[in-house]
Amino acid sequence: MKEQLVMLKEQALEKLKEQSTLQQLGDWKATYLGKKGELTAALRGMKDLSAEERPVIGAMVNEVREALEQALETKEEALRRAEREKRLREETIDVTLPGRALPLGSEHPLNRLIREAEEIFLGLGFQIAEGPEVETDYNNFGALNVPKNHPARDMQDTFYISEDMLLRTQTSPVQGRVLRANVEAAKQRGETSPQPVRIIAPGRVYRRDDDDATHSHVFMQIEGLVVDRNIRMSDLKGILTTFTQQIFGSDVSIRMRPSYFPFTEPSTEVDVTCYSCGGEGCRICKQTGWIEILGAGMVHPNVLEMAGYDPEEFTGFAFGMGVERIAMRRYGIEDIRHFYTNDVRLMSQFKSRV
Repeated sequence: MKEQLVMLKEQALEKLKEQSTLQQLGDWKATYLGKKGELTAALRGMKDLSAEERPVIGAMVNEVREALEQALETKEEALRRAEREKRLREETIDVTLPGRALPLGSEHPLNRLIREAEEIFLGLGFQIAEGPEVETDYNNFGALNVPKNHPARDMQDTFYISEDMLLRTQTSPVQGRVLRANVEAAKQRGETSPQPVRIIAPGRVYRRDDDDATHSHVFMQIEGLVVDRNIRMSDLKGILTTFTQQIFGSDVSIRMRPSYFPFTEPSTEVDVTCYSCGGEGCRICKQTGWIEILGAGMVHPNVLEMAGYDPEEFTGFAFGMGVERIAMRRYGIEDIRHFYTNDVRLMSQFKSRV
C-alpha cells in the first residue's frame, strides 16, 4: 500500500508538470483529487488493512493529499500569473494614440415609423394616448362589442393570464378607456355631453401565433379614434389618404373594401397602391396592384353607448394598423422576425439623425 501511494504521488506530480492551461489543471485535479479520483480509490483499499496498518496508511494518504494540493496551488498560481501577463501584453493600450470616435447607434425602424406617424397625426389635431398591455377581458373584448362566447373572439388567439385578465390582443382597449374618462370628466364639470375625442394609441400587442416570415406573437399597432358630432366615412377616408401619402409618397392611392369588425359598422379593409409596381401588378402584390395595410370603420353605436356617449348625438371612426406590416412594405423587409433579432446589419441601415 505504501509503495502504491508513493508511485501515485510521483505519477501525479509528473503529470502536473505537463499541464499548461487552467482547464487541463481542472482535469488533473479531478483525476487525482476528485471524488472518483486515484487517491480516493486508494483509500477504499484501506478496508483490507489490519488495525495496526490503517493509522499509518491514513497518515500517509493525508501527506500525499497535502503534497498534491500544495503542488496544485503553486501550479495554478503560476498559470494564472502567466495568463494575466499574456493578456496584459496582448491588450496593452497606447495612451498616446489619438481618440477614436464611437459610432452612433441606429434608430429602430419600428420606432422611426411610430415617431413619423405620431408627427403626422399630431399635425392633424390628434393626441397620443396610452393604455396597459395587461388588460381586463371586458376592456379588450366586452367594451368593444365582443361579449363572451362571441364568434369574433376566434379571430384573435389570446394569451390569458386568468379568466378575466389577459395580454391585450389589440390597442383598441384604449378607445374605451379614453371615452369613459371623458364621460367621467364631463360629469365632474357638470356638463351634459362629454368632449369629442381625436387620439392615436401606439403600443405593443400579443396574440398566440406561430412565428414565421409574416406572423409574430408580439407586434406593434397604432390605433386611431375620432368621435364627434357629424363624423362621416368620408372623414375617415380623408385622414387615411393624408397619412398614407405622407408615409409612402404623394402618388399613392388608397382603396377601401367592405369587411367585418365587431366594434365598427360599417367596416373596411384599407389597401394602398403597391410600392413595388406602382399598381401595375407584381409578385409582391399578387398581381392585384394593391397591398392591405389596415382595418377601419365607423365606431359601432354599441361601443359608444357602453362608453357613455349618446350614439344619437355622436358618431366616429376608428382604425388600426400593424406597424411591422407598414415598415415591411416601406423598407422592403421580407421577414418580420428581422425586427426582433437586433441584427446590427439591419439596424445600421437606419442611421440616427442626431
